[in-house]
Amino acid sequence: MDDRFNTAAGWILFSGIVALGLSSVSAQYFEADKPHRPHHMGFPIEGVVEEGEGGAEEGPGLATLLAGGDAAAGEKAAQGRCGTCHTFDQGGAAKQGPNLFGVMGKPIGKHAAGFAYSADLSGKGGEWTYENMDAWLKAPKAFAAGTKMSFAGLSDAQARANIILYLKNQGGGPPLPTPEAATPAGDAAEAAAAGDPTATAGPAEKPGADAAGAVAAPAGEGQDKNVNPQ
Repeated sequence: MDDRFNTAAGWILFSGIVALGLSSVSAQYFEADKPHRPHHMGFPIEGVVEEGEGGAEEGPGLATLLAGGDAAAGEKAAQGRCGTCHTFDQGGAAKQGPNLFGVMGKPIGKHAAGFAYSADLSGKGGEWTYENMDAWLKAPKAFAAGTKMSFAGLSDAQARANIILYLKNQGGGPPLPTPEAATPAGDAAEAAAAGDPTATAGPAEKPGADAAGAVAAPAGEGQDKNVNPQ
């Protein structure tokens, strides 16, 4: 009886040692004991900027987004996303963040007198231009690494433009940048005629061609009705 008990106890102890060893090996292999950002993210979180972002964005530029933006939508977004830490009305009190009335065009990290800005932000230099504010709203930590603001960033470029328009309405700011004008089709044709190899113009129409692309016969001459132009 004692031999069987000792054998069973030995196997149980051996199994526990094996399980402990496997757990340690798997932790080392999968780095379970080292918290870090996953190599491949799962479901994206709205409004959070992915690590490593910051390259050129596709789509319209900031000037175009501002020209077609919606300050009312910007107010809603600002109050919803930023209202916990900021006020926007004239004379509004500071919360965790400073009052933002009249911030556009003012020195970065210095516009609200008496507020304790982070050294990285107050030492950034420059002013809150539309480009700087857009970069700040996109990724605060990338703009000023030591910022105290915990907001991760807003990846939606149009939403950022809307918020910037709302901030401009609250106390004014510099003139909005002028969107780049689209190149007219006629300019491309002129460039092609001038020998620009990068310009492409539409196919030239043949004189006398009808809508189907067939050349009309001179007046007075008969046409073969059985001919189907290709």
